[in-house]
Amino acid sequence: MNSLNNYKQLEELVVAGFGGQGVLSLGMTLAYAGMVENKEISWMPSYGPEMRGGTANCIVILSDKKISSPILSQFDSAIVLNQPSMDKFAPRVKAGGLLLYESASILQPSTRTDIDIIGIPAITEALQMKNAKVMNMIILGAYLELKPVVQNDAIIEALEKVLPEKYHHLIPINRQALELGEQLAKKIKESVTV
Repeated sequence: MNSLNNYKQLEELVVAGFGGQGVLSLGMTLAYAGMVENKEISWMPSYGPEMRGGTANCIVILSDKKISSPILSQFDSAIVLNQPSMDKFAPRVKAGGLLLYESASILQPSTRTDIDIIGIPAITEALQMKNAKVMNMIILGAYLELKPVVQNDAIIEALEKVLPEKYHHLIPINRQALELGEQLAKKIKESVTV
């Protein structure tokens, strides 16, 4: 696991999946958390004409220095939540990078050997929490354990800005999901380094 825990001053990430999976809100929350920590950030969403069920992705850049361009063709990391996104973005992760994917819905992960490829059963875990909508926070928690680009407290503060006030009662379950993702990734790291 060569890319893990070696966060540099610049992280270029793509998050991709179906509309309705929380792809854009995951990216927006991460970008807001970067602002909370006084980082330079860029969040660029992209989605098909049909929001739910269509493909969606966003590019998030977190940096300690000015960002030259929000347009990227290759990424340090990718979080992919469906097979079409795996097929599209796995080849675009830089050598030595991280590909984190939702393992319950992606049957054919990338076979690249020059990047770290880690599957997290986020959908399964979210259903066990009896709230499918926290799947994106589980995968975000795993990502932040593997690449600690921002602190969990910054994510929670960002959620207060991203979520409409009528949903603020869901912040505690989002925190639980974030911590669960972190624990899942820790177990995977430990099993690989043993």
